[in-house]
Amino acid sequence: MGAPLLIIIVASIIGLFVFLYFVPLNLWITAVFSGVRVGLLELVFMRIRKVPPRIVVESLITATKAGLSVSTSELETHYLAGGNVPSVIKALISADKANINLEFKQATAIDLAGRDVFEAVQISVNPKVITTPKVAAVAADGIQLIAIARVTVRANIQQLVGGAGEDTILARVGEGIVTSIGSANTHKEVLENPDKISKLVLQRGLDAGTAFEILSIDIADVDVGANIGAKLQIDQANADLKVAEAKAEERRAMAVATEQEMKAKSQEARAKVILAEAEIPMAISESFRSGNLGIMDYYRLRNLQSDTDMRDSISGKDSKSKKDK
Repeated sequence: MGAPLLIIIVASIIGLFVFLYFVPLNLWITAVFSGVRVGLLELVFMRIRKVPPRIVVESLITATKAGLSVSTSELETHYLAGGNVPSVIKALISADKANINLEFKQATAIDLAGRDVFEAVQISVNPKVITTPKVAAVAADGIQLIAIARVTVRANIQQLVGGAGEDTILARVGEGIVTSIGSANTHKEVLENPDKISKLVLQRGLDAGTAFEILSIDIADVDVGANIGAKLQIDQANADLKVAEAKAEERRAMAVATEQEMKAKSQEARAKVILAEAEIPMAISESFRSGNLGIMDYYRLRNLQSDTDMRDSISGKDSKSKKDK
């Protein structure tokens, strides 16, 4: 009798735990005393649908005490869709206290979009300050300026779904700073009136299509960087020098080639002269044999040649021609 009784007791205890798991009586009692209408069977069905009844009931109690009208089916649906039910309820309460128009469907859509809806409401109530990284830009006089800005933003509830985030705000503000500094005639203008950058950037409407509304842009710091204009001029001068050197080398190479070509032509002409001079004795011999040239004619030719050489020697042409040779 002892063993069967022990089995019955153990089975009863296990059955009681299983019953209490699927039928959360304490949670139902808490909901009833909190003025929340939720049926016991409804809690059992939540267990079956794998929805934690405690999360739904506690969120429903919090919403009811805050005066919000939310049903258990809406909370279950949002939980099954992968949403954060407590965060949505806290966001709705915070928005209601701050007189911000935020509907339950809108809050769940923001939460399911991957954004922290409660944090968004907090930023809408208490604006957030975003500090940009160092933004380097060059003024018209070639001096580089490095600026840091602090952007005060407030969450735009209507644009949280599908709106761009902080990275887009930072990128647009950085682009606006670069444009503003670049349009300044001198870097001294920017240093004297850094608020001009803020005014010019704010006029560009940088918060369009984003999840934030830009309230103000304040320039926190502006430092003078390198003289980019001077560096560019030096680089340009070095580039021009290299181009000039290359052109000079090209001209020198062409002159050398022309000189070599002239030498080659001169040598060719000299070779032709030597060949022609070598043919003269043969022509004279042929004239002797054919009778066209007599001995006296030959002597007169030799005398004429000797006379010509003597005159050239006296006039100095001979020495000059020898130097040229």
